[in-house]
Amino acid sequence: MYVKWFKDISEKDIGSVGGKGKNLGIMFNLGLPVPPGFAVTAQGYGYFIEKTGIKNKIQELLIGLKIEETENLQAVARKIQELIIATEIPEEIIEEIKDNYELLGAGKDAHDLLEVEDVFVAVRSSATAEDLPDASFAGQQATYLNIKGKDNVVAAVRACWASLFTARAIYYREKNKFAQDKVLISAIVQKMVNSETSGVMFTVNPSTNVENEIVIEAVYGLGEMIVSGTVSPDFYLVDKETKTIKKIEVKKQEIGMYRNEEGENENRKIPEELQTRQIVPDSQIKELARLGKKIEEHYNLPQDIEWAIEKNEIYIVQSRAVTTFKEKKEERSLDVEGAGKILLKGETASRGVYAGPVKVVNSPAELSKVGKGDILVAKMTTPDWVPAMQKAGAIVTNEGGMTCHAAIVSREMGIPCVVGTEHATEVLQDGQIITVHATKGIVYEGKIKIKEELVKTVVSGEEIITATEIKLILDLPEAAERAATTHADGIGLVRLEIIIAKGGVHPAEYIRQDKDQDYVNLLKEGIGKIAKAFQHKPVWVRCSDLRTDEYRGLQGGDK
Repeated sequence: MYVKWFKDISEKDIGSVGGKGKNLGIMFNLGLPVPPGFAVTAQGYGYFIEKTGIKNKIQELLIGLKIEETENLQAVARKIQELIIATEIPEEIIEEIKDNYELLGAGKDAHDLLEVEDVFVAVRSSATAEDLPDASFAGQQATYLNIKGKDNVVAAVRACWASLFTARAIYYREKNKFAQDKVLISAIVQKMVNSETSGVMFTVNPSTNVENEIVIEAVYGLGEMIVSGTVSPDFYLVDKETKTIKKIEVKKQEIGMYRNEEGENENRKIPEELQTRQIVPDSQIKELARLGKKIEEHYNLPQDIEWAIEKNEIYIVQSRAVTTFKEKKEERSLDVEGAGKILLKGETASRGVYAGPVKVVNSPAELSKVGKGDILVAKMTTPDWVPAMQKAGAIVTNEGGMTCHAAIVSREMGIPCVVGTEHATEVLQDGQIITVHATKGIVYEGKIKIKEELVKTVVSGEEIITATEIKLILDLPEAAERAATTHADGIGLVRLEIIIAKGGVHPAEYIRQDKDQDYVNLLKEGIGKIAKAFQHKPVWVRCSDLRTDEYRGLQGGDK
């Protein structure tokens, strides 16, 4: 009554399961291998607050709330959340959640529920509005991962319900004129994949913008290793139409991240005989490509897809539109005249060619030696390296793939970058002159002359005029003026982390040293440059999200 399985969810159920639940149901019913799960409906939450009598108490706490008074907002939010957490869920809803969680553990072919096992699940919030079912509340509520056991799942569902009243969620609804009592919340309970291998897939080639190529990257264990750039993933290039595998590059992988019995992630050594073996067999590469094309066709946009494999079963974990794809009507082809000695080969992370002196950086302590126009060579970069990366003429790394930090930042900065060379920090020496031909993923010895020729590329279809506003992601204040020449409709996301990293001091350290104003001035200057370049257009700024591992290199970061 208060639970809907993915197989029973369609477009019309958004008022019951929210946007997240609706999309999972649609993908599941398209025949895509989405991990199984169910939604505890928004009506279940509505019944909970009505039957227990806390609906009126919540409304009383919200009466007269002034959301701009931060301390008052936070105090009210805390009281409402504590009220929901302390209130017992009606027994009929508890039983329904527990019974359906047991079914998740029974597997596809199980008929005897006495043999079910507790499985790890993700419990995610999916809010919706009674009178505006298409309203989006993405990112406003909580997610809980690696939840195991019936009682813990019930507790996580209640915690999701409570997250409907975080300070930021209340503020967001008030600012967007949504009546607080009209917004309900569904909790999505989905089986987590215990990945033996995992990775990402792009239904266009993100480094070359070739539309008819699918790029797949793969690692052992969980996909976090790709994002962090800790290992270089296997690289597979597939023709989108014929599913022919055009290129396979196997990279040595010595470690993988796996989930242990307690639900915690841990690094494990890969057995030596598997370290240089192709991770995903050809048959599964082709199947991934088939799934990728199917998802792209449904959404009618190039997709950035996360996938995982457990016991030879492929699962689609997430899919979203590719944000960096550009259709080019003409581009410059860069060919090497009289090419010299090849020192290294890797993956194209950001196209272009650059020649200059090498600076090998083995730790954050050595970042200061990178000067304007140097070629930064490292095992991998992290966000607190950005100030040095901005000085570099090109970047070369040992590890990483298309979605590692060095690749993402170099594409935004528009500088050539080759990742996954494996031995760059060993082969290259400080002061050595090299040419980084990132378009081809090659590093040459010495300064090589490049020949440019203009190549016409036919883009099918007529020019499309759209009323859709196009906004940019921009982290670098120095790039604001160049970005403004695109005539974009504003900035959809400014991440503060790079501005903070450029200051060299962790935000908490400014506070500890009673230098709050220095921190304010740092942000004011960086955001100000962007705002000035986009005068009279909206600029959205995201507050900082400083992970402890990535920003330890900042002064005070180790505290």
